[in-house]
Amino acid sequence: MAGFAVEDMFLKAAAEVVPAGQVMVWFGLGGCLVFAMLAIRRGARLFPHEVIEPTMLVRNAFEVAGRLFYTLAFILTPLSSATAILQAAPIVVVAGAALVFGERVGWRRWSAILIGLVGVLVILQPGAESFTPLSILAVLGMLGFAGRDLATRAAPKTLGGDVLGVYGFAMIVIAGLGFWAYEGAPLVWPGVEGGVSLALATFMGVCAYSALTQAMRTGEVSAVTPFRYTRLIFGIGLGVLVFWETLEPQMLIGSAIIVASGLYILARGRR
Repeated sequence: MAGFAVEDMFLKAAAEVVPAGQVMVWFGLGGCLVFAMLAIRRGARLFPHEVIEPTMLVRNAFEVAGRLFYTLAFILTPLSSATAILQAAPIVVVAGAALVFGERVGWRRWSAILIGLVGVLVILQPGAESFTPLSILAVLGMLGFAGRDLATRAAPKTLGGDVLGVYGFAMIVIAGLGFWAYEGAPLVWPGVEGGVSLALATFMGVCAYSALTQAMRTGEVSAVTPFRYTRLIFGIGLGVLVFWETLEPQMLIGSAIIVASGLYILARGRR
């Protein structure tokens, strides 16, 4: 989680000198290259037939949406608030598992899900003067990542983490190309400052993705998942220390509601 937060920080810094769409393209290409080399070294096939199965196609579509909207969210809005809204993804995953996979979710967890979503509204403050439509980007990104996580549960188990990394970062390239076309911006070479930021973002992204995959595959989900919320601590800390962001009371209150609801849902599910 610390790696993902640092990755976001470097991407946000790179977007100060390179258009957002191109940042995503460079970042995605770098991650694809690294994971492809890791997969080849392990002897894995880069183009197995499993990648065109319906569950993988659905996963890739959600990956594109999640990466596109969340990246735009932390580039165009404060990193701290975008990270806070992202913490609602595990809550949405539980709701989606009940609706899509028919998992049993009692009234207590449904109540906690609704309370967690109220926490998102507290952060967004719709109808208030401080509300910005750009905050919706973080919500769309969060829904995209939640859909990706649900689709990953149904994805073929034969696909290794390196191969999933290749296609995950490939989706970032696709999302970046789409937004680059929408921006209509000319090609901008990153230069030294942007290049260093992109290289460090790629390195941290690969390390974080690999660590998370290893944790989810070797540890109990109920034990590993609560540590996802530490991303909020790292994201807020970097937002304040690096980008001099101010913490609004509604953001802190909404974050507390989301985290408390998520931890209750996990604890209740384990029981």
